[in-house]
Amino acid sequence: MLSLALLRHAKSSWEAEELDDFDRPLNERGRSAAPIMAKALKSLPFKPQIILCSPAKRTRETLALMEHDLNPTHDNVVFDDQLYLTSPETLLDRLRHVPASTDTVLMIGHNPGLHGLALMLTGKGDAKSISRLEDKFPTAALALFTFPETNWRDVGPASGRLEAFITPRDRL
Repeated sequence: MLSLALLRHAKSSWEAEELDDFDRPLNERGRSAAPIMAKALKSLPFKPQIILCSPAKRTRETLALMEHDLNPTHDNVVFDDQLYLTSPETLLDRLRHVPASTDTVLMIGHNPGLHGLALMLTGKGDAKSISRLEDKFPTAALALFTFPETNWRDVGPASGRLEAFITPRDRL
């Protein structure tokens, strides 16, 4: 069985309008939400063997604020340009290239692609959680999926079971 956690970056700042989108940092709300979501992820039966992270500043900062609870090693964190503001199909393709020896993946990225991927993968799960996910995928939200497949290349649309959908507001 495979497990995937999709995490949208925490809330970013729009104060410095001259900054390129790629370079936008987290705002205060984002800096407080990321550790909350790290604790939420740590409370689940999930420990990522690999972390796929967009290289944008706000995703890197989100991960940095979660590191205390996740304890990643440099070997299991991959900053991947393919994850920056891309389509659900590209995200799924990237996921399908995860080594077969890896059972658990945390992907940190952006909307609308991440939300689209979550919707694409959802096949089963708690109806209330699915409804909330369909409505929106807010900043710092976390969707946890399991798949009956044993190889990432076999994961496809509607093959996932949504095990949890958690937002920072759920933990306040």
